[in-house]
Amino acid sequence: MHLHDVWFVLIAVLWTGYFFLEGFDFGIGVLTKLLARDETERRVLINTIGPVWDGNEVWLLTAGGATFAAFPDWYATLFSGFYLPLLVILVCLIVRGVAFEYRAKRDDERWKRNWEHAIFYASVLPAFLWGVAFADIVRGVPIDAAKNFTGGVLDLLNPYALLGGAVTFTLFTFHGAVFAALKTLGDIRERARRTAGRLGLLTAVLASAFLAWTQVHSGNPRSLVALAVAVAALIVALLCNRSGREGWAFALSGVTIAAAVATLFLALFPDVMPSSTNPAWSLTVSNASSSPYTLRIMTWVAGIATPMVIAYQAWTYWVFRKRIGTHHIPGPAHH
Repeated sequence: MHLHDVWFVLIAVLWTGYFFLEGFDFGIGVLTKLLARDETERRVLINTIGPVWDGNEVWLLTAGGATFAAFPDWYATLFSGFYLPLLVILVCLIVRGVAFEYRAKRDDERWKRNWEHAIFYASVLPAFLWGVAFADIVRGVPIDAAKNFTGGVLDLLNPYALLGGAVTFTLFTFHGAVFAALKTLGDIRERARRTAGRLGLLTAVLASAFLAWTQVHSGNPRSLVALAVAVAALIVALLCNRSGREGWAFALSGVTIAAAVATLFLALFPDVMPSSTNPAWSLTVSNASSSPYTLRIMTWVAGIATPMVIAYQAWTYWVFRKRIGTHHIPGPAHH
């Protein structure tokens, strides 16, 4: 296996980690409107991700940086062609982070409500647009012989990509509902489980259709195995959620995300960005990669730094592992 193949796998792993962790972040943001009944319950949901949401976004920075360094032509074509949706995602992530930090700065109902609106909409849009972007990458976009994107925004909004966006939105929201059931107590925990059950059924339908479409369009035996794992994990996650085994349900919803991402990357390989104009102009792991020397240096750095980052983040989750409920939220007199 060549180093550019190794880095294709590593980038897939980084995106998997990002979607696994940031996926339930986005889901919690959506559930602040769909699940929480009052301001106290919204605080409970936000507090479940309060200690970890910013650390989860590090995976996005690492995935983007690794793509830039390992596959500069892929990075350049991707960010020029997908400029508008990626800009919307970036703005949403900035607004969302500011909303988490500023929501409690003033004890004013309107102030808090406006920031809560920001959390909701800045969670909905990225959850949807990430699916659109990755679906378009797998499907292929107009690229010329000079590796330049030649299409427009409307080329990205095709039925396959829109279905991909619907899948990531529902899957992340389901993942967030399972996480909420795992991290909360009392009535909100029970409602989170019921919500996860309903969302899981919708997700299963949409994800099965999207992954089957992917398999027919550009799949192979390896992606078929990953597809089967994704569907099976989602079904078992639903059964575990129904029986109140939230830990297993959350782990298996994470397996669903990982297997779904693996399906896309396995269907994509050895391309990194297919050309719908002419397959001969597609970006591949070989023609879009950096020099072997650059990849060797990156491999040494990643081998040293990645285990440290994972260990620190695992420790953070262990420290903040306990459940919380509405009784943990201080009343107005304690603000």
